[in-house]
Amino acid sequence: MTYSTPGFWRRIVCLIYEFLLLLAILFFASFIFHLIFSNTSSIYFKPLFQLYLVVIMGYYFSWFWTHGGQTLAMQTWKMRLVAADGSNLTKKQAITRYLFALIGIFLFGLGIIWALFDRDRQFLHDRLAGTRIIKREN
Repeated sequence: MTYSTPGFWRRIVCLIYEFLLLLAILFFASFIFHLIFSNTSSIYFKPLFQLYLVVIMGYYFSWFWTHGGQTLAMQTWKMRLVAADGSNLTKKQAITRYLFALIGIFLFGLGIIWALFDRDRQFLHDRLAGTRIIKREN
């Protein structure tokens, strides 16, 4: 098997698909949260709910990245996340990548746009976490 870096637009389309899948997961997680914590007028409700969703997303991504290196969207688009040396991700790398990606996306997508200027076309969060996205070409 040979590997290459997937193109920027291929990764963007994968991100859009990932976003749609994540919406479904967050909808279900929100339903459970609202069943447990029904007092939405509490001053702690909103920050606790937001933290809960960030943790759910982090668990979703880090679990898939450390168990095969692929989320469902990445499987569909034949991409895989690996450490910079080609090995499987550690939990620390997965969590680091997730947190850097979250920050980069909230900073007007800077972490994504970075790939247009990076010498290896990697996202900023991949560069910082020591990871890379590869495409399998049978």
